[in-house]
Amino acid sequence: MEYSLGVDIGTTSVKSVAFSSDGKTLCKHSLAYPITHNQPDWSEQDPDEILRAVINTVENILRDLSPHIPQLCSFSSAMHSLIAVNKQGNPISPSIIWADNRAKDIAARIHSSNQAETFYNITGLPVHAMSPFCKLQWLKENQSEIFGDAFKFIGIKEYIFLKFFGIYVIDASIAAATGLMNGKTIQWDPWILEQIGVKKERLSNIVEIQKIFTSPDIFPSLQNVPFVIGGSDGAMANIGATEEEGSLVITVGTSSAARLIIDKPQIDPEMRTFCYYLDKQHWLVGGASNNGGIILQWLKEEFFTSGDDVNGFSNRASTVAPGANGLIFLPYLLGERAPIWDSKAKGILFGLRIEHGQADMIRATLEGITYCLFGICQPLFEKTDIKNIYATGGFALNEIWLQILSDVFNFPVLVCETIENSAWGAVRCGMHAIGLEVTSKPEVRKTFFPDKKAHAFYLKSFQKFQRLYELLKDEFE
Repeated sequence: MEYSLGVDIGTTSVKSVAFSSDGKTLCKHSLAYPITHNQPDWSEQDPDEILRAVINTVENILRDLSPHIPQLCSFSSAMHSLIAVNKQGNPISPSIIWADNRAKDIAARIHSSNQAETFYNITGLPVHAMSPFCKLQWLKENQSEIFGDAFKFIGIKEYIFLKFFGIYVIDASIAAATGLMNGKTIQWDPWILEQIGVKKERLSNIVEIQKIFTSPDIFPSLQNVPFVIGGSDGAMANIGATEEEGSLVITVGTSSAARLIIDKPQIDPEMRTFCYYLDKQHWLVGGASNNGGIILQWLKEEFFTSGDDVNGFSNRASTVAPGANGLIFLPYLLGERAPIWDSKAKGILFGLRIEHGQADMIRATLEGITYCLFGICQPLFEKTDIKNIYATGGFALNEIWLQILSDVFNFPVLVCETIENSAWGAVRCGMHAIGLEVTSKPEVRKTFFPDKKAHAFYLKSFQKFQRLYELLKDEFE
């Protein structure tokens, strides 16, 4: 039996998935791990806990499919993490992840100095607390001992590959999301490194997403199996969902994002979107929101203490009409990235009345997260003729949410047979790397069509959503 293994290192879990050559899921294993918030604005994880999750899920696949071994193993990973390691390659800091806002004052300082546009034009990444660039500056100013003692500064996929192969490498799609890489040279930018006092020797070597490695010490049975580094979870999700020109891919997992693959760089004069290098012919343009499924999880666990899973919990919203009976939720519980890039943004539940109940709040939450995505896409609509939307991530199993998405955007929303698009995209990337032809297209399992009346209502509600943020943003501290 031939199969390929895709490993998706996500924010809250690792998913290792065995795929047939036509993209059918043969076997899947997942292991979760927590995010710790030891101080306000801090979001950290244990790199070794994630490493163990990767190893265990891969070993589980190998056990279940024994004696067959994969023809390749390829990787997808969340972006923007930062780990300081010593000369032995051991962490001397936690993994500071994308949701961490401790560097928000650093980002604000750069914006007030009018340097943000310069950094953006070099890197394609708007200046924000999530970026390793800002986190490194924060370490330098606030944890100088760790900053000085660190042998290398790396991300979580770099840490995994270090433990597998004993080398420091970063794929170009994740390097593009650090705020440290020059988008034209595809190398660490000397001027930016000079601003934070980091020499390029303290960073990993940048390689293309199809770079192949062999003989991982940790898996004796996979000594002759090519390991392909793959790319960022966002890039791999797009590759896994569709290759159709003009198709927008929207992913909601812990966070949420909207992305397009384009054939030339696209810089937004207002710095609302990112533009990441993917490979020599492609770039990834779009934006991500800090606030996705994690907001529903928070609402379910902290307020309603529901025993339902997230999808079952959100189905309560089906009893409420569009607009949640006047409730509007600005779901900025973790600050916000695109398109407002405001680390100080806070959550607001507007219009609450005594007759509102749980179903109204759940509906307002689903709509609020969707409005964030709709806002991200406004710059994309200005430059690209969008034809369809592909939904990926955990929310692709949530039918009420998918209908809200279709109604807000006024586009058909397509759901592929597999929702593990980042893992499948990594496998597709790996197949290209080793010269295997990818002949199949992802099969569409279901399509959601927009309701014109609901869309007209949502447009007005979205405009109010935007006005509320503009009216209140100066009150956030």
